[in-house]
Amino acid sequence: MSNVASSLQDAKPSSNSRPIANFHPTIWGDYFLSYVPNSEEDDSLMKQVQLLKEDVRKMIVSPIDNDLSFKLNFINAVQRLGVSYHFEHEIGEALHQIYNISITKDNDIITHNDDLYHLALLFRLLRQQGYHISSDVFRKFKDQSGNFNERLANDMQGMLSLYEAAQLRLQGEEILEEAHNFTLIQLNKSVTTQLSPFLEAHVHHSLGQSHRRGIPRLEARSYISFYQEDLSHDEKLLTFAKLDFNMLQEQHKKEASDLTKWWIKDLNVSTKMPFARDRIVESCFWILAVYFEPQHSLARRIMMKVIAISSIIDDIYDAYGTIDELELFTNAIERWDICSLVDLPEYMKLCYTSLLDIFEEIEQELRKQGKEHFVKYAKQEVKRLAQAYITEARWLHCNHIPTVEEYMKVATMSCGYAMLTTVSFLGMEDTTEEVLKWATSDPKIIVAASIICRLMDDIVGSEFEQKRGHVASSLECYMKQHNASRQDAIEELLKEVEKAWKDINEACLNPTQVPMSFLLRVVNLARVMDVLYKEEDSYTNAGGLMKDYIKAILVDKI
Repeated sequence: MSNVASSLQDAKPSSNSRPIANFHPTIWGDYFLSYVPNSEEDDSLMKQVQLLKEDVRKMIVSPIDNDLSFKLNFINAVQRLGVSYHFEHEIGEALHQIYNISITKDNDIITHNDDLYHLALLFRLLRQQGYHISSDVFRKFKDQSGNFNERLANDMQGMLSLYEAAQLRLQGEEILEEAHNFTLIQLNKSVTTQLSPFLEAHVHHSLGQSHRRGIPRLEARSYISFYQEDLSHDEKLLTFAKLDFNMLQEQHKKEASDLTKWWIKDLNVSTKMPFARDRIVESCFWILAVYFEPQHSLARRIMMKVIAISSIIDDIYDAYGTIDELELFTNAIERWDICSLVDLPEYMKLCYTSLLDIFEEIEQELRKQGKEHFVKYAKQEVKRLAQAYITEARWLHCNHIPTVEEYMKVATMSCGYAMLTTVSFLGMEDTTEEVLKWATSDPKIIVAASIICRLMDDIVGSEFEQKRGHVASSLECYMKQHNASRQDAIEELLKEVEKAWKDINEACLNPTQVPMSFLLRVVNLARVMDVLYKEEDSYTNAGGLMKDYIKAILVDKI
């Protein structure tokens, strides 16, 4: 028997054993319970915000004339400062104009003979917008040997711009693969060279967290601090971004406070379900990463409760329930009927009742729009999630180590992202039944985000989980199937993560299967994993980076 199989055999639970995880208690306690909203915003401040917003809008819609570079830089700053949601139509129109004057229509090649920085910026902005832009334009920066010209390394701003453009690469785009590797080497070397304060901070941040895979609110907060060091910054845009961030933060604090009251006072999770991770503020942060804009407040309220109860359900299957209890719980979820409550052990009853109550609340909310029937798609995804959970519980009980392929078929469902994506659409104003049918048909982009979620979670969390008796993760499955070392398994799984990101990039190019506003929820869910699961499971172990991130978004004003 292999070492992997042997260690899992030792951890095999009996039908009555509980694989208790002993998660650390909440970091935040009742901190957000004491939140008191600011009195109404000062009229003069609101007037200032509106004037600044209009100034920014005028800059976006102003004629491009011959200053394309200025327009590109301004749109880039608006997006990175986190205020582009105010100007989506105007930015879309401006980029469409830029596309029309910059691209040959027969092969989507950029015709402008700009420097590397602006060329890579133009490429990235248009790709982000969904335009098919050929990466062949970067071939002119190669030398006679077919490598990127080493002299480019003297242009550190160009290196950073190309590095960020390469984050949008697709499967088979070797030129961008080479660009990514080349710029990564050069940017790491630049750490020892003299750069401007703006560029030094920007490069350092980008090496730790790529822009494409960053959480929008965190990226905006960071970029505000870089941008104000840029000698060419626009003072009105900077001021508007700071005020807008703080005003949004007030709304987000109120949402966190309401959710905390429900968690602590209504559910009393720490007392009634002490086996579960007490992570309500972290759940709130997760959903703020998916959408932060004011128009999505209803969608956030729906999704915050669903992810919170999902976390408890995950811990019931993963860290407390016996196999016999879990079979009962799965049957109850499948039946979706309050009468199923009588079959459940006491500790499951509160969770099950809360699950049904949350979805009843969602139905009532959507009934106001005549969309209550949309909830059936989300319920079906919860049932699929429960089936994946029980399959893994049975594997653990039987000491079954599946092949990687068998594991991933179930584990990409048990990670919860298919269900969360469907739920994320329910409260969005422009949701249609066609969008929900698409979301529940396992489209490539949701599968890709689920692969990223599952593999990144497994890579950083499997050692902790295996110590307490846990179903084999993708790491153990790969090691057993291929007789590989742990490090080799990690390297192979990270390659799959990279492939999944390329699939996400491709799914966001026009014509898209559903509007970009929906695809961005999936992109943002994938981004959460890149930010929170690089070095450790920052949701389970919430006292380090997660605490800092929450402070940046929900506590500290700019």
